[in-house]
Amino acid sequence: MSGRSERAGAAGVDEVSPAAPVRQRTGNEPVGAVAAAWTDYLAAARQLDGVRRAAATAAAEQARAVEAAREELAGLHARLAPQQAGLRELGVPAITLTPTPPELTEAARSMVGGPAAVLAALRVARGWADAADSALAARGPLRPAAWPPRARNLLVYGPLALLVPMVQLIVLAVAGAGAASLVALVVGLPMPAVAFGAGWVTVGRLFPPRPGERLDRTPRLGALTCLVPAVGTASVIMLALLAG
Repeated sequence: MSGRSERAGAAGVDEVSPAAPVRQRTGNEPVGAVAAAWTDYLAAARQLDGVRRAAATAAAEQARAVEAAREELAGLHARLAPQQAGLRELGVPAITLTPTPPELTEAARSMVGGPAAVLAALRVARGWADAADSALAARGPLRPAAWPPRARNLLVYGPLALLVPMVQLIVLAVAGAGAASLVALVVGLPMPAVAFGAGWVTVGRLFPPRPGERLDRTPRLGALTCLVPAVGTASVIMLALLAG
């Protein structure tokens, strides 16, 4: 009987004692993993968008640099063409106006850096062209080729028109109103036309036109310049002959 009571007491103890704790899943762990993955995705998307924006900005800047380099090159070419013509008028040999192989190699190196480097090199070249223009402008008034056509051509027609009348006046002063002066007068009658023709040719030789331009020989001014001294000298000789 005592053994039965012991088993009954043990069973009672088992029924009364609490059960061992069991770990349960709360459901928060899957939600946290999804949130972490979403956060990583947003970070990667932001990084990719930043890379895309940087690439688009770089491409736009490169396109602007290319366009600016093209415009700079066209403007520089338009500046250098008349400068080359002006230097050749001053007697500079054409071979010195042509780039040498080392200069071409240096220019090719400057283009390796891309459109931005090319644009910078072209802007430096524009500064050199500005300096050359300033130097040519400073010497320009001293060169007859830079004068207006009328003043420039008068420098040619004038001496030719005065040459024969001066000889006639010298003959008149030395020989007096006689046969020598009459011969000088007759010989000098066609000389204005000869002086005008010589001046026409000389103007073309001394002041050749630039490419694409037309030479202005100012024919009316040349004819008037050659005629007035001859008529004045002839009048003086005629009056001297009549008076003699």
